Amino acid sequence: MAGDLPDYYFRIRENGALVFRVDTENRQRRIEMDQIATINIRNGEVKPHGDRALTAEDLAEIQGWIAHRSHQLAEREVDDILRAVDHMNLTAQWVQTRANEEQLDQVTDTLLLAMHDLRTVLVRKKADRLMKAAGGEE
Repeated sequence: MAGDLPDYYFRIRENGALVFRVDTENRQRRIEMDQIATINIRNGEVKPHGDRALTAEDLAEIQGWIAHRSHQLAEREVDDILRAVDHMNLTAQWVQTRANEEQLDQVTDTLLLAMHDLRTVLVRKKADRLMKAAGGEE
């Protein structure tokens, strides 16, 4: 079992991770995890834990994890939006086929405001991209 363990463990937190070095080479043959750093993925900050100095290997492992995690979170974000589109379609079907008047009274204004807000932002962003593209062609 111990031979299959990675050298580093990243405990995910909301804005990054705590980094642990995994040690299985001890007299008791126990798994020990020694915290070596804290990562803030939003700004890329890596803080060594305590008075610890990170090695080049530590930093390479951490930077690799940051790159992988950032890519993973970006993919999840797009997937979440595509799921929201699916949910909007399911909501339209629910409104058309199953919702009663009381349910519609409960959700209509909130949905209309959210959809109006989303549409406004999307149209503005699309116009900005089109203007930028037109400006770049001249």
